[in-house]
Amino acid sequence: MAQRTLLGGVHAVQAAVRHDPTRALEAWVDRRRRDDRLRRVREQLEAVGCPVHESESDALGRLVPGLSHQGVVLAMKGQGPRGDQALAALLDGLEEEPLLLVLDQVQDPHNLGACLRTADAAGVHAVIAPRDRASGLTPVVHRVSAGAASTVPFFQVTNLARCLRNLRDRGIWLVGAAGDGRDSPFTADLRGPLALVLGAEGRGLRRLTREHCDHLLAIPMAGEVESLNVSVATGVLLFEAVRQRQGSPDGRG
Repeated sequence: MAQRTLLGGVHAVQAAVRHDPTRALEAWVDRRRRDDRLRRVREQLEAVGCPVHESESDALGRLVPGLSHQGVVLAMKGQGPRGDQALAALLDGLEEEPLLLVLDQVQDPHNLGACLRTADAAGVHAVIAPRDRASGLTPVVHRVSAGAASTVPFFQVTNLARCLRNLRDRGIWLVGAAGDGRDSPFTADLRGPLALVLGAEGRGLRRLTREHCDHLLAIPMAGEVESLNVSVATGVLLFEAVRQRQGSPDGRG
């Protein structure tokens, strides 16, 4: 029997079906809802040949506990985490300078989902995380990412330090975010082959991860708060990199 992954939420289900309809196994929808959003989801599922069952809202909740399912749950053929070899193949196939996001032991699935959503918006080529002590692609991640978990290439590597060394060997500049970083992202050069490296909630980058970074940056903080949530910091850094790479009036891009 194929491994099954359960997704809940309108955007997550729609994105998963658009991205790879061959993985859709079956779906359940809230029998009491007749709104246009759910009707469109059901039509999309039926169009790709996915069986759709009517169910009670409470039963949907039991399929994806703790998740706001929005009236739809989808079972898909499970896809194991992609690792080092798949990452190398992706990088080999790129025809433009890579923009990567590395997340060091981010354990909160809400934060991972938000980071994936931002990565999708910024055009990130891959998000990389360790296999151990880090969130994987859970139903919550799919829901929070609004579908980006199905579209952004996500890799879980067995040894993050080794992965960082391999990225550096490819000529990719490793830039970490740390409160004691010497420079601001708004004055640093974030063009060229780049991997932005951010740490876990509350703890930041691990020592070995910091040591593998070529440069450490600190986001300027004007108020009393000492640091930003990892997903917010991801947005700040990624879109500053995007701004520079696309060109800007001051001539830096």
